[in-house]
Amino acid sequence: MYQTTFLGILPIAKDNYVAFTFFIGCMAMLAASVFFFFEVGNTEKKWRTSVLVSGLITFIAAVHYYYMRDYNLETGQSPTFFRYVDWILTVPLMCVEFYLITKKAGAKIALLWKLIAASIFMLVTGYIGEAIYPTEKQSWIWGFVSGLAYFYIVYLIWFGEVAKLAANAGPAVARANKTLAWFVLVGWAIYPIGYIAGTEGGLFGMRVLEGLSLDIVYNIGDAINKIGFGLVIYALAQTDKTPATA
Repeated sequence: MYQTTFLGILPIAKDNYVAFTFFIGCMAMLAASVFFFFEVGNTEKKWRTSVLVSGLITFIAAVHYYYMRDYNLETGQSPTFFRYVDWILTVPLMCVEFYLITKKAGAKIALLWKLIAASIFMLVTGYIGEAIYPTEKQSWIWGFVSGLAYFYIVYLIWFGEVAKLAANAGPAVARANKTLAWFVLVGWAIYPIGYIAGTEGGLFGMRVLEGLSLDIVYNIGDAINKIGFGLVIYALAQTDKTPATA
């Protein structure tokens, strides 16, 4: 059991790399949210909501990472419940970003709900496999079902409505959408690695990646994707500016 010190701070052992990544993740998310919130006022009105949402995503994650770090230090266990509470709030917000950047090209509210519904379905089925059946072979089935929703989102942003709308929204939006699409295709693919490593079902019922910490994988994935998403949106807001009139 860890001993508490002044102000109730829980010390991190030098070899506790899992807790270290939680601490770094918390600080990185907090720093990113401060940056995004401060930059909202320096952003053109049409992109302020997008930058604000980026700040909300990293702020929500920072709060959860603070609790997840303490939970992990106290129990030595993976904070699965807190992790999915964080994701159920932040991942749909990341999908909202696609709607916001394509809205001026005619994106309908129906597209927003498609993205949100798919992301929630992906997370709920993933939670069932990781929290309810983590020590059973059938956990891979829930991971597979979750993956179907993930590939549906990939389809929408690479070839479906989002991609078509972004192509008609101007070169800056098209470039931003392409970058965000790569984050979803490659960056979000980090999470199945953690799921496979942390559940008994592994990959199609085969136990693989044993010894790999799912928390370290998830923490790295969160930092790359949540902060990276926000930086892409911020870059879009800075490049897609309305020309000044004489």
